[in-house]
This record gives sequence, structure tokens and C-alpha cells, in this order.
Amino acid sequence: MVTHDVVIVGGSVAGCAAAMFFARAGLTVALVERNPDPDAYKRLCTHYIQASALPVLERLGLAEAIEASGGVRNRLDLHTRWGWIREGEALAGHPAHGYNLRRVRLDPLIRAHAAATPGIEWLSGHTATGLGIEAGRVAALTVRDARGTERILRGRLHVGADGRASALARWAGLTSRETPNARFFYYAAYRGLDANDGRSRMWMGEEGICYTFSNEDGITVAAATLPKAQLPAFKADPEAALARTLAALPEGPNLAAAERVGPVMGFVDMPNLRRPASRPGLALIGDAALSVDPVWGTGCAFALQSAAWLADATAETILSHGPVDRALKVYARRHARELAGHAWHIGSYASGRRWWLPERLMLEAAAHDPAQAARLFAYAARSMGLTAFMAPTALARAAATVLRARLSGGRPRLDPRVEAV
Repeated sequence: MVTHDVVIVGGSVAGCAAAMFFARAGLTVALVERNPDPDAYKRLCTHYIQASALPVLERLGLAEAIEASGGVRNRLDLHTRWGWIREGEALAGHPAHGYNLRRVRLDPLIRAHAAATPGIEWLSGHTATGLGIEAGRVAALTVRDARGTERILRGRLHVGADGRASALARWAGLTSRETPNARFFYYAAYRGLDANDGRSRMWMGEEGICYTFSNEDGITVAAATLPKAQLPAFKADPEAALARTLAALPEGPNLAAAERVGPVMGFVDMPNLRRPASRPGLALIGDAALSVDPVWGTGCAFALQSAAWLADATAETILSHGPVDRALKVYARRHARELAGHAWHIGSYASGRRWWLPERLMLEAAAHDPAQAARLFAYAARSMGLTAFMAPTALARAAATVLRARLSGGRPRLDPRVEAV
């Protein structure tokens, strides 16, 4: 006997977004979250929501709530060896901006909206303990509450939104494909840094990346990702090392003059991880399906987008008692089509390699031409795919831009300080 149309495990960004989409479509949803605290939040995060997620936030009615909570519309100033590239107006047809909002605000906000949505049974303080598989498809989920009482939930669709260590994926036999990350990542939040008019800043070198992201309440997240060869020296005093690294950058921030808010945190070893997005009766969304190098700040956007894609592909089919597993294949194909290129490119850079010639062309061209810069930022915001960004015609235009600039004597002065990041 079906207890709910959809059973979702994980009450964070991906799970709450999916639950709201399904419930608004007229389906009954069980949303299972092991943490009983409605104000719980994810601590290890860049707190950056890419512009590609803006349409999803607007569909959910969360954009206004994020702004009311102090969310900062993100605009990026990018520094490479060719100088500063400043994000202007968004490329036509692409989302205008994303948001910077720390998870201490974002997670309770989205969870409260989900809990207040009719059709969602909010099961906080419940832990998933096992899957039931019948005739080759996921057909049931066992959960246990804080008192140890178990309950079986049976849905037409079960959803794993339970993070990169997804128990549902493991129980369902969806194995992960991992590629190593040759860099480590440390960050902390500060009050009193130069706000840069609310604009984020990123220093991108071949060895690593540093950034400062302006958030709500005058708080800025400062981060560095560097080759693992530098990890022993960094771990000896992470706060001092982070401050020293950023201060050495062109126009780098002075962390020592600011007030640190919270601990210095980091990912010492975080491989890129990808799993199949579905199997009969089960879908994975968010980090459960794809979790990549955190320096790019894609986690929240991919969580929101994959939740929307899943609901778009399956909600009507579930409502009409149609072939759910066929609809799940539609979702999995879209997930791969939209994100496989980004995942591959991010994983490739995480290997510690040097920039390829096409990447150098795109970055140098963007330093000369606002139109090229707009394309670069559309790709960085994950609202443009890799094949479109690196299309032969796009590379040809970038090469022409670089050639014209060099012939006219406009070649930027290379900055060795960024190369040393």
C-alpha cells in the first residue's frame, strides 16, 4: 500500500526544493530529515548560489525571501594573469544574478517554506534505516524516530537528497565514480573586510584559486584552494596561512585587520563524485548525484536545479499513475545533459593540471572584450554549458579578440602574483 506519492530523504536545499515542487503539483510527500532542529544548517559550504539557480528560486518564491534575509546579489570581479575582468550585465537570455547567503540563514529559510507547504509530511528527527526493493525497483523506505519506533514508507517515487555520502545510493547499489582532487580548500567568514560594493572577488591562477564573497550582515567569506604540497605548512596555522595567502594577491584583502566570525574550516581531501541519477523507483538529487570541487560554489545551484528537473520530469506521470521509471530516465538524461560537461571540466581542473590553450584564450579575450567577459561569466555561473562555451566559433572569436589586442599593443601585463596562487 502506497503511503505517499513521493518519499524524500534529506531536508536540506535539494530535498526541500523537490518536496515543494511535488507538493505544489498536487502530490503527497514524506520529507524525512534525521536532524530534529529546524534551524540546523550545513557548515561546510561556500555559501554561494550560482545565477543558474535563479529561475528555480523564483519558481519556488524564495528569491524575495532570500533578499529579505539579507542575501546579496552576486556579481564577480575575476583577476587572472591578464588583469581584472569585471562582470557587467548578464548575457542576453541568461539569469541576471545569483545570491550570497550563508547557510545559517538559507537552510532554516527553505526548510520553513517546505514545512509550511500543504501536502508535505515533515518527518524531522527520523533516520532512514533501509530500502525495500521489489521486482527490481525501490518500493519502500524504513525510517526510525528518536524513540526507536520504526515505520515503513511506500512511495511511487523515492528520492535520495541525503548528500555525497548518500545511504540511499549505497543501499540501492548506485556506486560512485570518483576522480581525485589535487588541491585542498580552507575558508573562514570575516566581518569588517572591504565589501567591494557587495561584489565578490576571485583570483584565479593555474595552481589555485582564492576568493572573497560578500554575504549578509557585512560578513565576507574568504577562501583559498591550493596544491596539496602546501598542505603541511598550511595546517600548522590555517588562519595565519589563509591571511598570508590572500594578502599577497593583487589588491588582496587584509584578513588580519578584520574580525573572524566562526572557525577556519576546510576540505583537506574532497574527490569529485558522480553517481547515476536514477534507478527504477529511485532518483538522486543534489550532492547525492553529483558533488564536485567546492571552490566553484556549485553545490546549492546544482541541488536546486536537479530538484526542479526531477519534479518536471516525473510529477505529472506520478499524478496520473503513469510509468514512473520511464519518467526517471528522462530526468537522468537531463541531469547528464546539463551537468556532465561541468562535472568533467571541474574534475579536470581539480587534477592539478595547467590551463589548456582554449582556456587561456577565453580568459585573455575576456580581459579585453566585455562581450567575451559576459560569456565567461555565464559559463562560470553554470547557466551556459561547456560545449556552447568552448564551441569552435566561440574559440575562433576569442582567438581573434586576443590577436587584435596583441597587434594593437593592448596585451595586458602578466601578473606573476596570480600565477603563484
